[in-house]
Amino acid sequence: MKWEKLGVVYDPTKSENRPDWRYDFAQGINSLIYEDFIRIYFCCREKPDMYGRTVSRMTYLDVDKKDPTKVIQVADHPVIELGGLGEFDEFGQYPFSVIRDGDIIRGFYGGITRCESVPFNAAIGECISRDNGDHFEKIGRGPVLSYSYDEPFIIGSPKIRKFGDIFYMTYCSGRKWTIRDGKRAEVCYKLRMAVSKDAVNWEKWHRNLIQDKLGENESQACGDILYRNGVYHMFYCYRGHEDFRRNPAHSYRIGYALSKDLITWERKDEIVGIDLSEEGFDNEMIAYPHVFETDGETYMLYLGNEVGKYGFGIARLDGEIE
Repeated sequence: MKWEKLGVVYDPTKSENRPDWRYDFAQGINSLIYEDFIRIYFCCREKPDMYGRTVSRMTYLDVDKKDPTKVIQVADHPVIELGGLGEFDEFGQYPFSVIRDGDIIRGFYGGITRCESVPFNAAIGECISRDNGDHFEKIGRGPVLSYSYDEPFIIGSPKIRKFGDIFYMTYCSGRKWTIRDGKRAEVCYKLRMAVSKDAVNWEKWHRNLIQDKLGENESQACGDILYRNGVYHMFYCYRGHEDFRRNPAHSYRIGYALSKDLITWERKDEIVGIDLSEEGFDNEMIAYPHVFETDGETYMLYLGNEVGKYGFGIARLDGEIE
């Protein structure tokens, strides 16, 4: 397959009058199709405080259906409130994935908790919009998917799809933290799946979906699935364990796998058809893909360098998924 890069959709650093809560980064991208436009939800970071700490907030922008690189408007508010004192999403919400379900829109997001021995922990929360995607309300103060006996930390990066009458959520599950030479602790996580009939009560499969390619410390996230001609096609990202934020040799790449039953996946990264650019905002990494279809076209949204610090781009599928 082959993807044609159309360009950068949004770079928050080029907005001179942006509010402090939307200071930089545009991560965790997910689309929602409307009659006349495409809404793209993304997560931004507040301006850091005096200690360099920040939190991630969820918001959106709308783009032209005929030209998805043309931004129509950027929302002037976060779509959901941060968690209260001690709650799982007190210090941020990232990434975000949405799906229409009858008259409502369901959203799933990673909630961030600050820690002492490691930088953070995460669990997955759920929210609902009843005003056509402008604001969301949490279904409760706690997560719908959290760490458990064989998944001790970092449950995040939800991607929601519905096939038949079952909701399927891919998510990343933390497998280990490591600290080397006194540097920042780094986490390793793998792609996993949970299913639900009501999108509230979830059953984990307790197994990794994708075999490792870069060794046991490879991290995988953001598994987004399309169904075509009896085959499920999953696009995801993967990276090395250390020095991945600025070193292209270890940074995120987009991968591809296919399955006929959503359980057993064949990894075929070599045919994904999209990679780093020679220059520009995505010449060091491409990460966190989201694929969607509209008006007979298939698109991929993806993050650029430093995991979306300079925004996200869009690519269009040239031909068919093979």
